[in-house]
Amino acid sequence: MTGTIRLATENDAAATRAIYVPIVKQTSFSFELTPPNVSDMRQRMVKTLERLPWLVCEYGGVVVGYTYANPHRVRAAYQWSVEVSVYVHAEYRQKRVARALYTSLFALLRLQGYYNVYAGITLPNDGGIRLHESLGFQPVGVYEAVAYKLGAWQDVSWWQMMLQERPGVPKPPTILPAAQALPEWEDALNAGLEYLR
Repeated sequence: MTGTIRLATENDAAATRAIYVPIVKQTSFSFELTPPNVSDMRQRMVKTLERLPWLVCEYGGVVVGYTYANPHRVRAAYQWSVEVSVYVHAEYRQKRVARALYTSLFALLRLQGYYNVYAGITLPNDGGIRLHESLGFQPVGVYEAVAYKLGAWQDVSWWQMMLQERPGVPKPPTILPAAQALPEWEDALNAGLEYLR
């Protein structure tokens, strides 16, 4: 069976929450202490999709992973930079789902006119570091003991990747609804499918 990647809809809130709940409850990969409910998850998706991609990966109509981008910071001069996250159901880890989702996400972000992407990785997380390094991320520093979860202070390493060459004077990024009308949209959305075959 071949996986698919598509833009999330509000109807994916329950499925994405089901993937996220054990990550919140059992790991330090998310610093939320209480999992969001379905309504909260839906609101996050709707807010994100106003400007930026939120993608899901499906196998046989079942959502097995998701990824999304958020603004890196809110002030206007940061508008060309985003932070990204990817979460995969435990049964589909190590099956290139995260790589596929990120590949499609980054292609869409390039199409929209973003130039920098950042990711925080709670330490230790050898798999997360290997994934980000293999995609071209470079380490930029560690926030030591920045959060307390699961009975311990947690360190977060920060990673950066340049999505595309930065112009002298960048145009504002294209919001997601406008980017969907571009002729390159489908190719960018499908960029990660090669990893799901």
